Amino acid sequence: MKNLRMLAGAAVMLLVLGLVNFYIGWHLSVLLQEWLPGMNIAVYWSVFLVISFSYLIGRIPLPQALKPVGRLFKVAGSYYLACMEFAVIMLPLTDLLYGVLALAGVGLSAFVTEAGATLLAMLAIFLIWGSRNAWSTVVRSHRLNVDKSIGTSVPLTVAVASDLHLGNIVGNRHLRRMVKEMNAMNPDIVLLAGDVLDDSIEPFIRNGMDQQLKLLKARYGVYAVLGNHEYYGGSIAQYTEVMKNIGIQVLQDEVVEVSGVYVVGRKDKTAEAMEAGGRLSVDALLEGVDRTKPIIMMDHQPTGFGIASQAGVDVLLSGHTHRGQIAPNHWITRRLFELDWGYLLKNKLHVIVSSGYGTWGPPIRLASRSELIKLEIVLEGSRSYGDEPVSPAAKPVLI
Repeated sequence: MKNLRMLAGAAVMLLVLGLVNFYIGWHLSVLLQEWLPGMNIAVYWSVFLVISFSYLIGRIPLPQALKPVGRLFKVAGSYYLACMEFAVIMLPLTDLLYGVLALAGVGLSAFVTEAGATLLAMLAIFLIWGSRNAWSTVVRSHRLNVDKSIGTSVPLTVAVASDLHLGNIVGNRHLRRMVKEMNAMNPDIVLLAGDVLDDSIEPFIRNGMDQQLKLLKARYGVYAVLGNHEYYGGSIAQYTEVMKNIGIQVLQDEVVEVSGVYVVGRKDKTAEAMEAGGRLSVDALLEGVDRTKPIIMMDHQPTGFGIASQAGVDVLLSGHTHRGQIAPNHWITRRLFELDWGYLLKNKLHVIVSSGYGTWGPPIRLASRSELIKLEIVLEGSRSYGDEPVSPAAKPVLI
């Protein structure tokens, strides 16, 4: 029964995708026939269908000799996904404008050419600006007050990155910039809050990205958790072993204590559907933990804030949402999650949800940015870096 539901869901998805792409393809064919009279429609539709489904084609397992072709399809398909979202928003508005002008009796002989040129110019701006947002990273800094002590007189610096999506699109060049930025923070702890991989581990291994991650430096260590995409890739055992070999511990419902601070890593919520044992509850995970000490928890998907707060967690770090990645998707994520991006203080729990460092699908962002997080956790009895006492009531910095 479960397999039948999955097949039915896949069939519905393909049907919707087919109808959407037919709508886009028809509009593009009208424009091209206006510009290229005599265009071969059969050839056009053959090429368009290959492009429109290239992301799915690129995910088909291929023999080793053909894998570069599959990667090319996946990259091309990723960019097409961005173009498709743009078209889904703009084409209905263009059709509506056409209808309004027609009812108003306005001459429309040049409408196709003028509207087509305008939309293509807007698409170019969208892709250029979106690429800039995806590849140029901002560092968000937060100063968090936690009324627990580890007996030190200086704040704890934590560098955080989520949603790297390392693979065929986000590669070593972007990764090197991340390592440089995070090391420049001179962190006590580095935390990777899930989706380090973009599904397949193959490009991660082939391009030696583990050797770039190996260069991350932190006084008390580098820790990671699984995201949903590590589960989709199906290479969790291999991934955790590779990370272990470069000195990064992937916490799977595990707790480690570093210099008096507990770092807690939950399995991703996907484990509830893809692993027989699911994942531990927060209370079960924290059993035996000294709640008088600071507790920093990573949970890739931003859920269960109230439960974490009641359990005594001080800082909860998540990602997953990308803040929608491409507007107006952020309107959707904002309604799906209590917090889809930024900072929230829930009772005494500091929640931070990152929009992520990499991208899924197209390396395009609109109304979101590639970001890294720098935390200055001010503990009881700590002094600021300016040697001035920090008031426990001081408000954290908001995004």
